[in-house]
Amino acid sequence: MDMLPVDLESGERLALGTDEIVVLTTCAQTNGDIYAGLVRMPPGGGPPVMHRHDPSEVYHVLTGEFAFYVGRPDGGVDRIPVGPGQVMPLTGGTPHTIRNESDDEAVAFVVHAPGGAMEGFSRAAAALAASGEPSMEAVLGIAEEYGIELLGPVPH
Repeated sequence: MDMLPVDLESGERLALGTDEIVVLTTCAQTNGDIYAGLVRMPPGGGPPVMHRHDPSEVYHVLTGEFAFYVGRPDGGVDRIPVGPGQVMPLTGGTPHTIRNESDDEAVAFVVHAPGGAMEGFSRAAAALAASGEPSMEAVLGIAEEYGIELLGPVPH
């Protein structure tokens, strides 16, 4: 087991496109229960499409502002701005995406539970990105492998 606590400056970093995750807690450290990290998202960053997955997530925004797009039961989508000091929970199975639509970097502490699927996806996507420009087919394959359903662009 890795040493705890984790130092933010020396923590493992995963690059997902322009976004970065500083890994703070792995599933190996929590018997598979939790995967947690610090997400840094530049202006324009974030997953490009709506998606859903079984793990629940909790975002505690530290700096900047995130725009959460969250699906409603009637099929509509709400845009919810979340700023410093605010917490945004997302229950598993909820259609959503997160974007940084501001002019400044946004940073949040994020917890995924259970963590296995999200940790596996983050590591596989970062490895794919590090090997060059990933194809959409490769990204779809990784998402499917880890139980992430990609739903398409954010409806207007």
